[in-house]
Amino acid sequence: MPQQSVEQTPGYDAGAVMAQLLDHLEDDFDDTGPFAHDPSIEDTYTPIWREAIWPTEFMALHWHPLFWGWGVERGHDQPVLVIPGFIANDLIMLPMRQWLNRIGYRAHAANIHWNTSCPDQTASDLARQVESIHRRTGKKVILVGHSLGGMLAKTVMLKNPELIDRVITVGSPFRDIVEAHPLVLKVWDYLKIGKGDLVGRNLKASCGTGYCLCDFTQNMIAPAAVDVPQFAIYSRNDGIVGWQSCAEEDPSKNIEVNGASHMGLAFNIGSYRALAKRLAQKV
Repeated sequence: MPQQSVEQTPGYDAGAVMAQLLDHLEDDFDDTGPFAHDPSIEDTYTPIWREAIWPTEFMALHWHPLFWGWGVERGHDQPVLVIPGFIANDLIMLPMRQWLNRIGYRAHAANIHWNTSCPDQTASDLARQVESIHRRTGKKVILVGHSLGGMLAKTVMLKNPELIDRVITVGSPFRDIVEAHPLVLKVWDYLKIGKGDLVGRNLKASCGTGYCLCDFTQNMIAPAAVDVPQFAIYSRNDGIVGWQSCAEEDPSKNIEVNGASHMGLAFNIGSYRALAKRLAQKV
């Protein structure tokens, strides 16, 4: 893994680095330069066409008794911070927050309008929100994150482990090498180039790569050991990320949701059933 961040190179010129990234993106056969190969990210040709099923998962959830609070263990007003995935927002996670409130938890939105900003800055904002929730409630906070949201949750956990009750990742590629479909990686890179006031407003050329020395990246590459329970929910049917990168090393910490798409993991009946189990589990 490179030891020097692109941003910390002597004489760093942000415009020049961004131009170099653009040149690399325009030439798929370019095998030179700092963005030619990132050892922390691996292209994985997942069955992306399977993502087309997520609307059916969404509709099926709303017709299922579990969504309305039947047949699941109840919470006891524990605060839960729900973090959306890449290019997602709090509105997309609204059904999950509504469900959590129905079954006895106190769900909090992450205040993310579009999850396209610098992940390290987003994690810092979330850490401050955790501190605020803890001050108001006097309780440790449960973190639930979908996709990139789960990776952010793990970084928040490492910032304030004493304030976190547990972390539950849902389809989050948090293992040391992120495996994702190349189209997703291209979107991330193009956000850096087309950044504006609403999306990617604080992205740098090295954001989300192994060339960055920020806490978020380093926590993904070499996470510190903390005494906080961590659970993972994943699907082998995931069309966006490699499911192997979404599972904890300890199999007892994992729950597989059969047939769920990556996007659908935020709405799948099996995901909610798994969440209810992990939320109620004694730790």
